[in-house]
Formats: sequence, structure tokens, C-alpha cells
Amino acid sequence: MIESLRNRLAQTDWTRFFASWPGLLVLLTASLGLGILTVHFGVTAGAGMIAGMIALPVIYAIVAYPSFGVVTLLVFAYLLFYMMRFGIHFPMGTLMDGIQGLLILGFFVYQRRRQDWSIFKGPVSRMILIWIAYNFLEVLNPVAESRLAWVYTVRSVAVVTLMYFIFRFQIRTVTLIRTIFKIWLGLALFAALYGLKQEYIGFSAAEEEWLHSDPTIASLLLINGHWRKYSIFSDPVAFSYNMVVGSMICLALIVGCRAIWKKLILGILALVFLLSMLYSGTRGAYVLVPAGLVLFAILNYNRYVLLFSVIAGFALTILIFIPTSNPTLYRFQTAFRPSDDASFNVRKANQKRIQPYILTHPIGGGLGATGAWGQRFAPHSFLANFPPDSGYTRVAVEMGWVGLLLFCSMMFLILKTGITNYYRIQDRELKAYCLAMLLAVFVLNIGNYPQEALVQFPSSIYFYLMAALIDVTYSIDRKRLT
Repeated sequence: MIESLRNRLAQTDWTRFFASWPGLLVLLTASLGLGILTVHFGVTAGAGMIAGMIALPVIYAIVAYPSFGVVTLLVFAYLLFYMMRFGIHFPMGTLMDGIQGLLILGFFVYQRRRQDWSIFKGPVSRMILIWIAYNFLEVLNPVAESRLAWVYTVRSVAVVTLMYFIFRFQIRTVTLIRTIFKIWLGLALFAALYGLKQEYIGFSAAEEEWLHSDPTIASLLLINGHWRKYSIFSDPVAFSYNMVVGSMICLALIVGCRAIWKKLILGILALVFLLSMLYSGTRGAYVLVPAGLVLFAILNYNRYVLLFSVIAGFALTILIFIPTSNPTLYRFQTAFRPSDDASFNVRKANQKRIQPYILTHPIGGGLGATGAWGQRFAPHSFLANFPPDSGYTRVAVEMGWVGLLLFCSMMFLILKTGITNYYRIQDRELKAYCLAMLLAVFVLNIGNYPQEALVQFPSSIYFYLMAALIDVTYSIDRKRLT
């Protein structure tokens, strides 16, 4: 992908132009302008000019070279909150919207040259279109307290969902899939090591300032005198869930690769991800690992997997019941005893309390009725101060039991398609990629019950990448056979 972009640029006259006197004059003028702006208006103005010069070719590359655009979106989604810690005041959410918009523009540009609407066929595609349409129809919800809350919420729900079609359309080769997985695991390794750095070395000055900026933050992240780690993400939940996803990917790829050294590297990566995940203090994530292992064992039943499952189950049993004074291990153990978890009992009570509202409001209270947007745009409403905690509960409250039925149907079809495609795919490598995405979708769906697993970057983007790759791997395999 990168080599193709380099070759195309080399075929243009830009190099020849900048080597000539007029080109050198343009570069000299730009350098002088940059210096004058920096002297008179400060570093911000100079940096803005440089950003503008870089932005134009990047915008063109995202539209003209969709593979580059897809990789750019995935990298920015993963590093979004990490970049925000450097004091960048630019609205990064708007930047993500812009990249997604450019990818959609690139899709329609391609359709003008060669029409291909096959990505909108199939049960998953049709269900996703129904889900998107339902989200937009929520603007007409008669009981919604605020239309502005819908405006701010729909982009992170319906618009992000459109990326499923972009990923499915633009990812066409095994080479690009390999590139995506390498970048994905590289970013996950960086996040894991950064989480370990926070645990063993400490937080940065900016992170310390944020942790002590609001007593509410300390009440959520400080457990028995020990800070929960959140690495490069927005919170410990996002950190832990992404580490679990990374470990599931490694597990699936171990099955798919033949080289022993690759299996060893993937095994080490999985252990690093899981170790780092422990320091997040997220009980919901601890349960996802055995859940993912159970599905893995069911889909890959043989004597080696059976032996691995027995060993893993025995080790897990020891970890759950062994006496300990270690706060991290103790918190891990309480994840498997939810009745002893005060926060779990509070969530159950809240869900019980909101059930009558859900049953009497079939289309819910409107997108953005709960959480931050509800408190901002309708602070005195009933739902504004209700903590949804669970992703499924939020859907049921904001979009009603009708919306919950549609959402669960969409998730069921994605999982069903993943299982079906996994058994149909013949190519060993593509089969491993499909299994990796199936395991990731499965654990995130389970994790969406105790927490909100799909609303925050990078999971909101990567989830639909997972769903798309389940279809893409099967499509590529069919083309190879024919």
C-alpha cells in the first residue's frame, strides 16, 4: 500500500518541479513566510502553517488511496486520547469525523468510475442499514427531551456504523489485512507497555494533574490506595477491553500460523496484554478472557485444544481461589463472585429500577438522553441522572425495547455469520483472521453487559472493522477458490 503510493507520487512531475528554479523559489518563499509568521504571531501560527501544508496532501491521499485512509483512521482512533494529553486543543473528535467523511467521499468517487453495491447485500448489511435508519428516525421521538442531544449522539452511533461498509468495500487483499493486523498488534503492544509503565514507573505530570483535577475521578480510579491504570485510552475499561481483544487476536493467529517463532511471539504478546490488563482493575474484563477461551475451544475442538483448555481452566481455578493479599489479584478474584461486588449489585438495582420505563417506552427516551449529553442538554430530565453503566441498558433506555431488539439482532447476525464463515473458509491464514475477529466480537458483546464497550474510541471504530473482516475474509477465500 505505502509502496504503491510512493510509486504513484514518483510518476508525477512534482520532483522535477521542485528541482527547478521556480520550484526552489516556491520553497524559499514558503520558508520565509513560515519564519515571518512564527516571529510575529508565535509558534502556534507557524505550526498551523506547517499543518496546513501537510493536511492537503494527506486529505488527497485519504480520498484517492483508500487503503492509506483506512490505516490512518485506525491509527488515529487508537491514539486519539494519547495525543490529547499533549495539550492539543484542536477538537480531535471532529478530526475523526473528517477522516470518516473523506473515506465516505472516496467510496462515492470510486462508485462513479465503477459501480459496486454488493456490500449492501447480505443479512448483516441489511440489518446494519435498518439499525442506522432507526437511529436517524429517533430524531422524531416524541418523548425526547432534547434534539441537540440526538445531534451529538447520532454521529458516534449511526455514522460510525457506516464504517462497516467502508471497511468491507476498501479492504480487498490479504496484504492489506496483514498490514492492519500488524499495526493493530503493534499499537496494542505500545498500549500494554505504557500501562505497565504507569504501574511500575508512575504517571506522567499531565496524567497526575488530570487524576487530581476532580474528586470524582479519584473515587472511580483509586481503589484501596492503588490507582487503576488506563494506559493511552480514555479510561480503564477501554484499556482492559482492548487488551483482551489483543490477546484473543494472538490466540487465533497462533492457530493460523505454522512457524514456531511466530507462535512464540504471539504467545508472549498475549501474556503481556493480559498482564497489563490486570492493572486496569476492570472486573468485567477479567471475565471476558475465560469466555473467549470457551468459544475458542468449542470452535477448534481437538486434543491439543482440549489439553490447553484443561491447563488454562486449572490455572484459572487456582487464581480464583488462592488466598492472597495482593490487591490486583484480589480484585481479579472478586470478578468471579459478583454477589460480593457492591458495584455489581448497584448496577442490578439500577436496571431493576428502570425496567418499568423501558416497558412503557417502546422507542425509548431518545438518543443522548442519558449520560453526559443528557446532563448537558436536559439536566432536569428523569434520564439525565440515570447511570446506564451497561451498553445494552443504554440502548434499551434511549431507544426502547424495539431498539434493543434491533441491536441484539444485529449482534446475533454478526456472530452467526462469523461462525458460518469460519467453517466455510478453506485458506488457513484467512480462517485465522476470521476466528480472531469472531472471538473479538464475542468478548466485546459480553463486555457490553457490565460496561459500555462500544461507544468509546477505539472500540467504536474497531468493532465494525471486526464485523467487516468477518465478511471480507470469506469473500477473498471464495475468489481464490474460483
